[in-house]
Amino acid sequence: MEPIANTKQGRVRGSIEMGAAVFLGIPYAAPPVGEGRFAPPTPPGLWEGTRDAVAYGATALQPHQDFTLIPEPLVEGENCLNLNVFTPDPGTSGLPVLVWIHGGGFFAGCSASPWYRGERFARDGVVLVSINYRLGIEGFLSIEDGGGNRGVLDWLAALEWVQHNIDAFGGDPSKVTVAGQSAGGMAAAILLSLPRARGLLRRAICMSGPVAQVGTAEQADETARAAADDLGMRLTRHALNEVPVERLLEAQARLLPMGPGGTPDLQALGRSGPGMLPLAPCVDGDVVPCDPIEAVRTGSGASSDLLAGTTTEEFNMVYALLGGDTDDDAVVRALRETGLSAEDAHAYRESLPGKVGAETLGQSLTDRMFRVPTEELCEARIGADGLTYLYQSAWRSPAMGGVLGAAHCVDVPFAFDNLDAPGVEVALGSDPPQVLADQMHRAWVDFVTDGDPGWLAFRLDTRAAMVFDRESAVVHDPLRLPRSLWGAG
Repeated sequence: MEPIANTKQGRVRGSIEMGAAVFLGIPYAAPPVGEGRFAPPTPPGLWEGTRDAVAYGATALQPHQDFTLIPEPLVEGENCLNLNVFTPDPGTSGLPVLVWIHGGGFFAGCSASPWYRGERFARDGVVLVSINYRLGIEGFLSIEDGGGNRGVLDWLAALEWVQHNIDAFGGDPSKVTVAGQSAGGMAAAILLSLPRARGLLRRAICMSGPVAQVGTAEQADETARAAADDLGMRLTRHALNEVPVERLLEAQARLLPMGPGGTPDLQALGRSGPGMLPLAPCVDGDVVPCDPIEAVRTGSGASSDLLAGTTTEEFNMVYALLGGDTDDDAVVRALRETGLSAEDAHAYRESLPGKVGAETLGQSLTDRMFRVPTEELCEARIGADGLTYLYQSAWRSPAMGGVLGAAHCVDVPFAFDNLDAPGVEVALGSDPPQVLADQMHRAWVDFVTDGDPGWLAFRLDTRAAMVFDRESAVVHDPLRLPRSLWGAG
C-alpha cells in the first residue's frame, strides 16, 4: 500500500523503497520565482486532494559540472525549495529526525544524490529529511533591496517546516539533528550559532565543514560590486530577474576562484584567509549576526550536542594531482606564505616524513582549512551544557591510483551506510570496508537518537577524537602541532 502523510499544506503520497516510506519533492516554501526569486522564502501554499511525492523536486540553479565525486543529478523545475522524507512508518510517533544539508561550495549540489538516500537511517529508526536550497547568486549574492544569506533563510524555513510537519511522518520535532558535509557541514555549524534557529534543532553534525570560511559584510559587498560591474547593472531584485539564466551563471563563474573542470580553485582558497568563498553565508549583523565560532564561544547553541570532524586528507589531492615533487626549499617557502616562521615551516615539514613535498602542501591545506578550525569549533563549546564529540575519518580510498586517499566526501557513503549506491565504486574502489560503514553509521544513528556516538566527549585536557578506519580507535590530541601553528589562539 502506498504510504500517505497529512502535512499542514495537504496530503502527500509516497512510495515504499527498501522497506522505508519515501516522500520526495515536498515543497517547504513557495516557489522562489518572480518577485520572490531574490526575496526571503515564504510559506508554501495549500493543495487539495493528495499530492504525489514520488519524484525528486527541482534542484537549485547551478552550472552543469563535468564531474563531481558525489553524483548530483540536476532536476528542472521552478521550485527548488523542496525536501525529501525517509521514514520507517508515517503512522508511528516519537522518532528522532536527521535533517541533511548537502554540500557543493554553496554554488552546486542537491538533495537528489543517491549517496544521500535515507532508507538505512529509516531502517535504524531515524526519520531522514534532505533539503534543497538556493545556491550561488540566487542564494548568497548581496543585493540592494534584499541583502544576502537567502540560502540561510531557506535552511531556517526548512527547519520550521520540519517543526510543523514532521510528526505526520512519525518524527518528533523536539528531537531534530541538523547535519551536513562540506558546505552542508558549514551550514550545520552556522545554524548551531544562530539566534533564529533556537528551538529548531537539538543536535548538529558538522562533517568537513570549512567553518572559518564565513565571510564578512565587507567581503560580501566586494563580491556584490564585482557582480554589478560584470553585469553592468544595479543589483536589485527586479533588475536581476531580467537577466537570462545563462548570463547569471557566466557571471557567477567569474566570481568564483575556479580551477579546471569547473571545480573550486582550492589552492587559491588555501593561500588566503577566512571568507574566501565569495558566494556563501556572510556575517551581515542580521541573519548571521556574528562569526559562528565566536557566537558559539559566547554561548550560542550551548544546550545542543555537537558531533564534528573531518577526513584526514580533505584536499591533499589538489597538490598531488599537479604531478611531480616539490623540493624542501619550495615547500618551506610555500608554508611560510601561510604565516609560519622558517622554524615552524621546517618543523611541520619534518612532522610528515612519509609525505613528499606536494603531499606536505596538500596536508597543510587540509589542516588549515578543515581540521584545525573544526577543533576550534569544539574548543569554543567548552563549558556548554550540550556535549561535543570530535572524530576523524582516516580510511584511504584506493581510487585514482591511491591519490584520492582519505579525501573530502569519501566518508559520506559510510555515514549513510550506502556503499552500494551508484558512483561509490568510482570513489571508494570495488571493496570499501562494510565494517567501517557499520561503525560510522551506527555512531551517527546513536548520536541522533540519544546524543552519544560511543566515545569520550571532547575536553581540553584530553582532546579525544574517534579515528574511523578499518580498525577504529580513540586517540588523544591528534592535532597538537597543526593547532599550535595555525590555531586562532
